[in-house]
Amino acid sequence: MSDQTPSVQTLSVYAASDFRVSIGANMGDGVSIHDDLAVDDIYLLEPGATARKMAIIAETAGHFRLSIATEIGTPGAHVHLDCVMTFMTEDGTTQDAIVLAEVDDAGGLAGVHLLPLAPLDPKVEYRLVGVDRDGVRARFAQFACVYFTRGTHITMSTGQQRPVEDLRPGDRVLTRDDGPHEIRWVGHSTVRAVGGFAPILIEAGALNNANDLLVSPDHRLFVYQRQDRIGAGQSEILVKARHLVNGDSVRVVAGGFVEYYQILFDRHHIIYAEGIAAESMLVDPRTQSVLPAELLAQMGTNPKGHGRGDRHGLDVQENLLDRPDAVDLLRLSSLR
Repeated sequence: MSDQTPSVQTLSVYAASDFRVSIGANMGDGVSIHDDLAVDDIYLLEPGATARKMAIIAETAGHFRLSIATEIGTPGAHVHLDCVMTFMTEDGTTQDAIVLAEVDDAGGLAGVHLLPLAPLDPKVEYRLVGVDRDGVRARFAQFACVYFTRGTHITMSTGQQRPVEDLRPGDRVLTRDDGPHEIRWVGHSTVRAVGGFAPILIEAGALNNANDLLVSPDHRLFVYQRQDRIGAGQSEILVKARHLVNGDSVRVVAGGFVEYYQILFDRHHIIYAEGIAAESMLVDPRTQSVLPAELLAQMGTNPKGHGRGDRHGLDVQENLLDRPDAVDLLRLSSLR
């Protein structure tokens, strides 16, 4: 398998008809693409509407195709990031959602889907207060990136444990796969800790970690299995934090705001955070838009060493971890 093997990302989306205008210029219509939207329209989530899994494969920034594993849309169809819709509720809270346009082989619009960046409530009215086409790639990239939270201790090349917020380009960090390496860039953002941005807490000891670890939901952790207790078929595996949530030792921490940090190297590496081996930022068509333009120009849109191949281990699918004892099994599997 090469470094450039495409990976599938799963999104929880609603069909356009699930989110309709209750008051406004487009009354009765479901959510649509940028040109058909009207600011001040009020939307409601249909009673009983359920988000479905959209499985996408990134091709270029802002352009994707649907995987055969998708539950919504037509497998193989192309999907484009159309715009970001910003809503305000009666209590003054704002939240964003990304409009995904599915197109057929002839380039015609085959469907519209909504990716909410915070949970939608069928009892709440959502007034459309902004539509942004130019910033949609950057917003999706922010959603797709993996992050460490403020206070996370990273193992340096000297063995020192340094908080992630104190790291700077040029600092040397210990990597599992290739020894000490210099940081190329550190990204920082503050977002509401809701939906896909609500971090996952892995309590101290849950995966033999020294301290609590708080990371973004899709952050992949590296586990070396001395015994294959989950049936992955390989000893070196990568697991997403959100697939480990058990409501006890691993749980979602939602509410308020969270400070997130990205650590970028010239290559994608496995580093150590609170004693757990975890991935650094991966530059791919989903995430490249968060990088400063000058840095992206230097690295290129498809930098060598940033593919999602198997050089760090098998990317474990959710079905193998969908069991109440998954965390315990992974902890035990890494012990002698």
